[in-house]
Amino acid sequence: MCGIYGTWANLPAAISQEFLAKAGTALFHRGPDHQGTWFDPAVNVGLGHRRLAILDLSPQGQQPMQSADGRYVLTFNGEIYNFAELKADLLRLGHGFRGTSDTEVMLAAFSEWGLEAAIQKCVGMFAFALWDRADQVLSLCRDRCGEKPLYYGWLGSTLLFGSELKALQAHPHWQGQLNRQALALLLRYSYIPAPHSIYQNIYKLPPGTLLRLESGHPSSRSTPQRYWSMDAAIEQGQQQPFVGDETAAMTQLDTLLQSTIRQQMVADVPLGAFLSGGIDSSTVVALMQAQSTRPIKTFTIGFQEAAYNEAQAARAVAHHLGTEHTELYVTPTETQAVIPHLSTLYDEPFADPSQIPTFLIAQLAKQQVTVSLSGDGGDEIFGGYNRYLWADRLWRQVGWLPPAGRRAIAQFLTQRSPQAWDHLWQTLPVLPPPLQQRLPGEKLHKLAQALTANSPEMLYSQLISHWADPVALVSGLEQEAHTVLSDRPPWSATDDFIPWMMYLDTQMYLPDDILTKVDRAAMGVSLETRIPFLDHQVVEFAQTLPMSYKIRQGKGKWLLRQVLNRYVPPALIERPKMGFSVPISDWLRGPLQTWAGDLLNKDRLQSQGILNAEPVHQAWLTHLSGAQNLQYPLWNVLCFQAWLDTYDVS
Repeated sequence: MCGIYGTWANLPAAISQEFLAKAGTALFHRGPDHQGTWFDPAVNVGLGHRRLAILDLSPQGQQPMQSADGRYVLTFNGEIYNFAELKADLLRLGHGFRGTSDTEVMLAAFSEWGLEAAIQKCVGMFAFALWDRADQVLSLCRDRCGEKPLYYGWLGSTLLFGSELKALQAHPHWQGQLNRQALALLLRYSYIPAPHSIYQNIYKLPPGTLLRLESGHPSSRSTPQRYWSMDAAIEQGQQQPFVGDETAAMTQLDTLLQSTIRQQMVADVPLGAFLSGGIDSSTVVALMQAQSTRPIKTFTIGFQEAAYNEAQAARAVAHHLGTEHTELYVTPTETQAVIPHLSTLYDEPFADPSQIPTFLIAQLAKQQVTVSLSGDGGDEIFGGYNRYLWADRLWRQVGWLPPAGRRAIAQFLTQRSPQAWDHLWQTLPVLPPPLQQRLPGEKLHKLAQALTANSPEMLYSQLISHWADPVALVSGLEQEAHTVLSDRPPWSATDDFIPWMMYLDTQMYLPDDILTKVDRAAMGVSLETRIPFLDHQVVEFAQTLPMSYKIRQGKGKWLLRQVLNRYVPPALIERPKMGFSVPISDWLRGPLQTWAGDLLNKDRLQSQGILNAEPVHQAWLTHLSGAQNLQYPLWNVLCFQAWLDTYDVS
């Protein structure tokens, strides 16, 4: 796990070399163990690397690294989990190796099989830049599911790329121009979906793509080409579905996850895992412990607020599995102390509130380990989100009603404040599991908003949108930037609503929210994270399974639960699903009110000329009154405003 950066320019060599030095300093946190650069003044191509040493801790593993024949130069961020198998194949083909790093194996693979064929053989998470000295081609590549980030773009005719925007901002000629269309996406979703970024002419390389830039044309706006896609994985899964009964499916998934986790436990530094006590992280930890001769180190963050605390459940799972467990209960003061650092940690505005506890658990884990496995991805791949179930059920039950009828139900639900619904819920007798909800009032108000949808596609859009019309918030804007949702996915939601929602989450929410959050939080403290559920072999296997193996009897992740039940008693796991978040709503009316009020000040907004002040001001007053919980739309605005205070834009 590292930080990469580089340039290809029609500028004096001294400017490019100054950029490489400054970009390396900016990405120190991603790789404190070594900084390396490679520069060819003949073509003005420069590559840079910050190293967090995980495999081959010797100087033989340092980057940028050249291939044995001198043709290729590589700067690489990530891990190739099957590098030992690839190395064995390459040894049989006559290749020799100086060290034991996966980077050297990748270079030999490129020399032997060519770039794209080698990528297809690689199992792992990665973002890299490869300079071909013979053909004078620069290739940028990102892993299949988007675990590792890669930004790229142009300042005039100068190409820049890097793991984070900090690297690009280090260029002496940097001038960041605000992308207002992307800002509208941030206000809607809490994140900016690829390929867009907060800056004009700067892009995120989409997951599963390869971008080639040819000799003499560093300013050419080439289009990234896909070498892997979820669309193709779904299509192949439908053409070649899983053949076998439920027991066979459990065994195959168990075996596949064991193999994946075994590969991801290879490291030359201390390794552990995040543990929330939920299905996903408990499965990862259970399979780690089953294959380890020593107790696995596990980490949990606890909160005093019961509605947000999973520490007790995690402790019970850890005790059953026999892990070496560390938990840390953090106070509201300690949690809120993270907020001033968010703008620099996420140097593109990012507004998922779970960014705060994610940073805290990464910080806790880093005290003992350098690598931590995570359970992310299970919800999107195996159907775990509650919204899949109740959105599908809702549309089936009320989709046939005329719009006026749905509006009447919505009006009834919003007559009570979320707090009033929460109080009423607590007075009811013991409810069946499907009705046991954390913060039910908030969910009922979200339901009221969803009832105004006139199609399943619109229902999903409303469920994931925080501002219904973000274009109206951005001064001088006529439309949002396009996304996979606005460009319409390859099949209709009316064909099968749940798989449609799951597909869209893997295309946007997973890479641009969940994986962005984990990468920046962990790398902010120089911690590598690995995500077994996003091994592409696991993802592709999941696409062969019938939906009944994912969602059954009102519960998601059915097959994954069956695998986990082999290691952990269901009683330790079965409870209402909780999000990994913090009580932003209460904080905005309490200890954060002065901070938020300053950032949302009407005069301040008007003088900036970016956001239209009146709708933001009204939302702030409504939230303070308690009439509605507008924590998410307000947090989106607040994170942008705090970012604007940190970075200069034009």
